[in-house]
Amino acid sequence: MLINCVAYQDGKKLSDIPVVDISEFIILPNTFVWVALRGAEPAELAEMQHEFGLHELAVEDARSGHQRPKIEEYGDSLFVVIHSVELIDGELHIGEVDVFVGDTYLLSNRTHYQRGFAEVRARCERETQHLSQGPAFILYALMDAIVDRYFPVVDALEAELWKIEEQIFKSPAHRYTLEQLYQLKRKVVLFKHAVAPLMEAVGKLDGGRVPHIVANTTEYFRDVHDHLHRINTAIDSIRDTISTAIQVNLSMISLDDSNVNKRLAAWAAIFAVATGLVGVWGMNFENIPELKWKYGYPLALSIVFSTCGYLYYRFKKSGWL
Repeated sequence: MLINCVAYQDGKKLSDIPVVDISEFIILPNTFVWVALRGAEPAELAEMQHEFGLHELAVEDARSGHQRPKIEEYGDSLFVVIHSVELIDGELHIGEVDVFVGDTYLLSNRTHYQRGFAEVRARCERETQHLSQGPAFILYALMDAIVDRYFPVVDALEAELWKIEEQIFKSPAHRYTLEQLYQLKRKVVLFKHAVAPLMEAVGKLDGGRVPHIVANTTEYFRDVHDHLHRINTAIDSIRDTISTAIQVNLSMISLDDSNVNKRLAAWAAIFAVATGLVGVWGMNFENIPELKWKYGYPLALSIVFSTCGYLYYRFKKSGWL
């Protein structure tokens, strides 16, 4: 679906234009066209390919979707894939934004991503001195907006981790806590797959051989790379903490099992002594001295209870009961 198709000249908006008139505007001096699509159909991408002369391999990637974050150079144009990340009802949703950039155009197509970029367009149209640098600044603005939206996700994942960590020592439901940690780890891994490749790709836009399209905006992409580096570091920290929390949780489970085994062993020892003493007096022999003594039965019970009581006291003192 077409969202916007706008022509700009010298950093100022000319007008909204129909798609069929794109070719007439991109030949004007200091003019470029910014087109925004959402969930573009193959026919729409084919039309844009015809209007802008997009490379067929880049169009094929955009049509197929599910691409790894990357920046690819096709002659005088760039094809950029950025993953959007949203937390909706506690679930991590990964979308995709494909951006085609040339000297006279910028085409963006977002899929599986509901949040738009109206504020990005408003920012660019407000900063005419930057917009006059051409589509490269729009690419930066789009990338910067998406990356800035990563930060609340990082904060939410950290808050979720802190909440789970508190449960480790307070709640006896260690299995449920372990399930929560693994679910959180899955979210972090998905997030990592969106950030790490993009950070690597953006790093190529502010050092070494820089594509001529972004040659005048490298300092802006350096800022995006710095943000991605901070986010990637935070993700690694969360992932390491999750691994530690999992080990602590498993240790707590083992400790609980050990305590149960101690209790069982203590009670088994107590009953074993009682069983042994009673078994001695229960043997079928006639010449047992205590059998003819009137105090034999009370004495036997006293010995059994005293011995068991002493064992209970010792086990209780040692923390086994």
